[in-house]
Amino acid sequence: MYLITGGAGFIGSNLVAALAERGESVVVCDWLRSDERWRNLAKHELADIVTPEELPGWLTQHGQALSAVLHLGAVSATTETDVDLIVRRNVRATLDLLAWCTQHGKRLIYASSAATYGDGGAGFDDDSDCDALARLRPMNAYGWSKHIVDRRMARLALAGAPLPPQRVGLKFFNVYGPNEYHKGGMRSLVAQNFERVQRREPLRLFRSYRPEYADGGQLRDFIYVKDCVEVMLWLIDTPGVSGLFNVGTGAARSWLDLAQALFSAVNRAPLVEFIDMPRELIDTYQYFTQARMERLRAAGYRRPFTTLEAGVADYVQGYLLRRDPYR
Repeated sequence: MYLITGGAGFIGSNLVAALAERGESVVVCDWLRSDERWRNLAKHELADIVTPEELPGWLTQHGQALSAVLHLGAVSATTETDVDLIVRRNVRATLDLLAWCTQHGKRLIYASSAATYGDGGAGFDDDSDCDALARLRPMNAYGWSKHIVDRRMARLALAGAPLPPQRVGLKFFNVYGPNEYHKGGMRSLVAQNFERVQRREPLRLFRSYRPEYADGGQLRDFIYVKDCVEVMLWLIDTPGVSGLFNVGTGAARSWLDLAQALFSAVNRAPLVEFIDMPRELIDTYQYFTQARMERLRAAGYRRPFTTLEAGVADYVQGYLLRRDPYR
């Protein structure tokens, strides 16, 4: 039995789908609120659903039956300004689960983020050495909260402190794919512009504010959510692997590349307009991200990553163009 926190969310619900398809028993911990997030789970059999407030009691009653905890629940908006909220949900909740998994000998796989790398000035190497982590400078409270947990895990490991039998942090890069529809302004460019492109309206991209990058030439490591799930399934099946790992493709692509992939997927001629970036983003905007993937490969992960064009085509044609776009 697997516990997935944030299981009704974007990456979490895709993992729920994959585990359910394998016939595994899955428990989701999440708030469903009043939006359409429940649809992310509607196609799959679940063993239980609990709210985060109910989780401590649930673990006391049922935790010994768990094979692993996959902790994906978090405040994920990089624009969130309530730092106390971020600390409660991203730091405190993760460290509490770490303590529980350590005490009860349960495996823990948790979501970190590429936001921990800040502007990328220190590179994108998923080195879990304490000194290497100390050189990173996240540019927003979300990235900082993930970085706190990564550094704490590294410090405990260096000190030889007790830890779960498997402990893995995953630095997800720019993830896109089905079941992100509830994320509003945090949806991928594909999801935010799909209907506009269908209406033959221009796709909107931010202008560049740095001379070395043309408008739309800013670069990101875009990764299809199904690839993220494959990495997590491999880790579930490979309990001897622990560490801190990037989850990207290792290939940076431009926003214009992503736009072109969307136009191709819906068989439309490209039509792009550039808009001003919100003032509050200008100083913290990342112009380049590219995951170094050597450590995950060295750990034994061999599966190829989906190309940007193939991933967008699968997302659009397999989900967004269908009456029911949920996985």
